Amino acid sequence: MNERASIKAYLSKCAELTEASLKQSVPNSWDVPVQLREAMQYSLEAGGKRLRPALVLSAAEAVFGRTATFDAALPVACAVEFIHTYSLIHDDLPAMDNDDFRRGKPTNHKVFGEAMAILAGDALLTHAFHLIPQAARQGGIAAEAALAIVEDLAKLAGAPGMVGGQVADMLGEQGITSISELEYIHLHKTSDLIVFSVTAGGRIGGATDKQLELLATYGRNIGLAFQIRDDILDLIGDEQKLGKKTNSDVQQNKVTYPFLIGIEESKAQVERLTQEAKAAVLDAGLLAPDRLLEIADYLVGRDH
Repeated sequence: MNERASIKAYLSKCAELTEASLKQSVPNSWDVPVQLREAMQYSLEAGGKRLRPALVLSAAEAVFGRTATFDAALPVACAVEFIHTYSLIHDDLPAMDNDDFRRGKPTNHKVFGEAMAILAGDALLTHAFHLIPQAARQGGIAAEAALAIVEDLAKLAGAPGMVGGQVADMLGEQGITSISELEYIHLHKTSDLIVFSVTAGGRIGGATDKQLELLATYGRNIGLAFQIRDDILDLIGDEQKLGKKTNSDVQQNKVTYPFLIGIEESKAQVERLTQEAKAAVLDAGLLAPDRLLEIADYLVGRDH
């Protein structure tokens, strides 16, 4: 098995573990309105790469040295997927990007209506903060680590993080937004949740402050590279593989890296950021860094 096939198999394993855990994340015993539960599950089970949960698991393994941390990390892996899913539901709404399809399926508001889609997103967001304490209650991580993870998530998914990035993206426009403003959008809209994923995994694995700092650098760089790659794929990607129409950014007058600096320079930026991310991981002195290094390489060449 070559390296690319190996990391794809590893990511598939992480996705399977996450998806099995997601199905049990909202207790059946809770008295939740049926349509709300269905709307939440519709988007949670819509597939996707499950990259953020995989990074939680991989970072925990990298620091601890083996996959024994997976049980402790799974509630946090699910929490970040809840946050990511809520953000996609809201991002697709008519008041935001007004998208009809996500991952090849009708978007949540197209199936359940705008009001229910908004409330499903709200429920996913709040439930994420219920899940993190379960890593301490059931997974055995220190309560102090769980507390730090909650603080990180509130910041990196909130106003100074992902939500702030979403706002800047909404206000951005071709011909107005500068390259520094675009970097702000990508760093917060995309990178911050990836930074959360790797540092949360690091905390679960018992990382030192220095290791957490270097993991954050890794997450920041692969997150920015990931989003630039998305900008590129929006222009040259395969619609069938992407599960949505290409050139949507152009049609919505959104500013992108290719728009500002061209396709070739955008590809060069992805490569540079990836190498810097890998250098940070190697500097961290982790017990098992290979999966994080392989994920960085895998993301450079993805086609969807």
